[in-house]
Amino acid sequence: MTIQPNLQPALDQGHALKIISGLTNFDADRVAAVVQAADQGGADFVDIAADADLVRLARQLTRMPICVSAVEPEKFLAPVAAGADLIEIGNFDAFYAQGRRFEAPEVLELTQKTRALLPSMPLSVTVPHILPLDEQVQLAEALVKAGADLIQTEGGASSHPTHAGVLGLIEKAAPTLAAAHAISHAVSAPVLCASGLSDVTAPMAIAAGASGVGVGSAVNKLDNQLAMVAVVRRLVEALATVSRSQVRV
Repeated sequence: MTIQPNLQPALDQGHALKIISGLTNFDADRVAAVVQAADQGGADFVDIAADADLVRLARQLTRMPICVSAVEPEKFLAPVAAGADLIEIGNFDAFYAQGRRFEAPEVLELTQKTRALLPSMPLSVTVPHILPLDEQVQLAEALVKAGADLIQTEGGASSHPTHAGVLGLIEKAAPTLAAAHAISHAVSAPVLCASGLSDVTAPMAIAAGASGVGVGSAVNKLDNQLAMVAVVRRLVEALATVSRSQVRV
């Protein structure tokens, strides 16, 4: 499977930036604000809830590739028909607070069902951080065999920093950085490091072996559009300081 052509170079060079509006965010105004901030800030693609109306809205606002996220394969059909460029099984953070867990067999089954429904659609799959690291690696390998084109890590929801400042930012990112390092050494598919990242830790993700990063709450929790754009631009600038070609891991 070929990942969206104007996204592939960013992944190859290790500076792909995805801005995430939230799997459960169906507020058109909020989604529009995130998409506009991502576009104006220079991100490479945007990730929105799997909803056809939101895809059409986002397409009016940007030429960036649009990824849609869901945890039910059939929910991808309408957004794909509306023009989504990629699909993502994951962004599970929204479910953990509800006590909803995603174990390896279910994620693999969702991937297989989604690939059967949409055999030619670029597919990203999140590896749940609730799994031990070795099991995350095993699942990632199985997901690639099942047809995943991109593997995404997570971990911010389980991290509880005990320090302020830069040290706290590193503590927050540690679980997803560890997963990105372990998984990127085990699979040939690009790895997107997501959840709990900031402009401080985004370059660390690339150094760990990721091809790019996904950032959600650091942008979508803000109420000021200028502030949202500023965060995206800082992330772009941070990623420009490092690339996969510069890193030996």
